[in-house]
Amino acid sequence: MLIHLDTDIGGDTDDLCALAMVLGWPDTDVMAITTVGDSGGRRAGYARYALDLAERTDVPVYAGADVALGCYRSELGLPVEERYWPEPVPPLPGATTHALDALAASIEAGATIVTIGPLTNLALLERRSPGILREARLVVMGGWVFPMRPGYPAWGNDYDFNVQVDADSALLVFQTSQPTLVPVAVTVETALREADLAALHGGSPLARLLARQAEAFAEDERMAERYGRTHVGLPDDLVNFQHDALACAVALGWDGVAMREVPLSFSLDDGDVHERMDPAGIPTRVVTSVDGERFQRDWLRMIVGR
Repeated sequence: MLIHLDTDIGGDTDDLCALAMVLGWPDTDVMAITTVGDSGGRRAGYARYALDLAERTDVPVYAGADVALGCYRSELGLPVEERYWPEPVPPLPGATTHALDALAASIEAGATIVTIGPLTNLALLERRSPGILREARLVVMGGWVFPMRPGYPAWGNDYDFNVQVDADSALLVFQTSQPTLVPVAVTVETALREADLAALHGGSPLARLLARQAEAFAEDERMAERYGRTHVGLPDDLVNFQHDALACAVALGWDGVAMREVPLSFSLDDGDVHERMDPAGIPTRVVTSVDGERFQRDWLRMIVGR
């Protein structure tokens, strides 16, 4: 299977968790990685570092849409590098057009495009080549169709970061493509746990990097205190949600989710994208539930082999 990963790696741990899983997935070829919401190539540099750590020099990385475009409604910050990475990571800057070329080549080759960050690159590609997204195999980590189940945080549509941080781009992509949506209301039922870290520490160099970043993230974000111990659906030792890793697993055909086609209309109201069920809307594949405990086990087995 051909995969193209479009990612804002370098912030939350789940992008790196997703990349590590994709690299270990059987019978999968990663055509390219493009970064989005980049900052002078820093995110691309992080992706390159992780790939080299996994001895995957065959996978090209392209820096895509940069924060200098001014299209993001909030700051796309990066954590202190020396806490998350074992050494200084050289940036990998590049012209955005090269990232768009890579995306176009992946679409033409029939690769599944998995976008686990803002949808800016895809919107730029659609504006450059109108109609190109219509036939793309696209899986989006995002969308707000159903509410959270009881026992999980009662987040609203505004929490849908990948969609709302560049709402104009997201709306364009939704209106011009036929994506599979992996919504936050489902990904919130997945978890990276402190109980996983011992196995990661004993794994490959990339697994050990994941453990290092998970520990730093747990200290910075305190997810266990904020969510794990206050919501019965979540583990007490929550480190982070596996939003992006689940989206990649869906793209790769993992069968621990339920999915159905829902007719949706998309609109921009008061600056936010809204997805509404509408009999006259666009038929859209939406992931509706996940076996979160199974995903945790399967993800860890994919990373460390047990």
